Amino acid sequence: MPRTHLSRRSALSLGATGTAGVLLAGGGAGPALAQGRNNRPVLTHGIQLGDPRVDGAVVWTRADRPARMVVEVATRPDFRDARTVRGPQLTPAGDGTGRVRITGLDAGQEVYLRVHAESGRYSSEVLEGGFRTAGGADDDTIRFVFSGDVAGQGWGINPDIGGMPIFAAMADRDPDFFLHLGDAVYADGPLQESVVLPDGRTWRNVVTEEKAAVAQTLAEYRGQYAYNLLDDALRGFAARVPQIVQWDDHEVVNNWYPGEILDDDRYTETDVDRLARRAHRAFHEWMPIVPAEAVDGRIYRKLSYGPDLDVFVIDMRPYRDANSGGTAAFERVLGEAQARWLVDGVSASTATWKVIASDMPLGVVVRDGQDIEAVANGLPGAPRGREAELDEVLHGLHRRGARNVVWVTADVHYTAAHHYSPERASSREFTPFWEFVSGPLHAGAFGPNALDPTFGPEVVFQNAPPVANTSPLDGFQHFGEIEIDRQSKELTVFLRDANGDSLWTRTLTPEDRSR
Repeated sequence: MPRTHLSRRSALSLGATGTAGVLLAGGGAGPALAQGRNNRPVLTHGIQLGDPRVDGAVVWTRADRPARMVVEVATRPDFRDARTVRGPQLTPAGDGTGRVRITGLDAGQEVYLRVHAESGRYSSEVLEGGFRTAGGADDDTIRFVFSGDVAGQGWGINPDIGGMPIFAAMADRDPDFFLHLGDAVYADGPLQESVVLPDGRTWRNVVTEEKAAVAQTLAEYRGQYAYNLLDDALRGFAARVPQIVQWDDHEVVNNWYPGEILDDDRYTETDVDRLARRAHRAFHEWMPIVPAEAVDGRIYRKLSYGPDLDVFVIDMRPYRDANSGGTAAFERVLGEAQARWLVDGVSASTATWKVIASDMPLGVVVRDGQDIEAVANGLPGAPRGREAELDEVLHGLHRRGARNVVWVTADVHYTAAHHYSPERASSREFTPFWEFVSGPLHAGAFGPNALDPTFGPEVVFQNAPPVANTSPLDGFQHFGEIEIDRQSKELTVFLRDANGDSLWTRTLTPEDRSR
């Protein structure tokens, strides 16, 4: 059935109108107990949607004072059939943020939302949003977009170009949801009000207090997420497209690992574990995710999107061994429990396609100085270091008959399509698979990086800038799109530029191991 619902572009326009009265001045985490007109609470940073399921999704918002979150849910745009869901109390303890999972909806349902906050006899202005539930019998496709890396390398919200316009381009694709693959904020990347580019042009940034220095305190980490939601395009997108979010390193500090002690003059707090606890709390406060729904209350989790798609969100950050040269016989990047969960879950999945959302690429060599930051160690021969753990995962999936597994990732700030095959590999037997890389959303562009031969990757396509840290003004911003045809079961991937134009596409047939 053709899609006849409100387009995401129209929704973006509505979202901007609906938030015209939102208190955004000053950005940051916002005042804990502000005084507004007539003592009315204010929803300061719009609404966000997350973790969609067949029967609903998570709704997030933030108030500037203690108040009750209230959501009206309807399946008609006139709200004549609306029901009211009373959400949590929004308090300073959670930085005024809160979320509620909306359930009880039919599969394939167009959903309309109105969100406000109540404090005593006062009520905030109403913000509107909406989404589609998964798995409708008449829906002919599933479509989602994926990317990562927002406001990095000194490139923040630029009013001269409409803020972060790539979010409007993603909205134009009318996706069912967005896989946010990490580096949702750059807590270690301060912004300056202006940057002179090599050709003499000037890049301008909106700058808040929290974005003027590296984040160390809980308030400063909260301010990273508050900053991004100052952008009209992002805020409108977030109100209409549910996000499935994960984190990577820049939510804390570049290339971090558990137990690390920083050697960085910008930091007075050098214990990375302490910084990570603060950053982890801010992430869960400010993103539309319910910690209790993750396997261990952190990040990694499975989301089912009907009979044709299961999404497995992994977390390569807090369970890893220290970054090293990658030459030890065996090192962890997922950790034993998560690696076992991933093999068990993907192997048991009955969905046509299993998509693994990875915060780092598998065969791309990503370094931390002289050490290895990602998985690949850059050396030929048998798997060593973190490659050995990945070898166990890939071999385990193969041995248990898992098919139609696709990996998507960001992190390296360019876009690419990689095909992995045991015919070219020096690792144990595994089922051939594709890895699609796409990014950044709004950050410096880099690459391309070298590929490690261990798992037999081949570059089928890539698009990268001519020089490192190319600004968003010069393009090389990217997002990916995947569309699953529910009749043929074919999966088509598009790698797109900042305007939404397709740079490369490929259609995959389920059960087909060939190229």
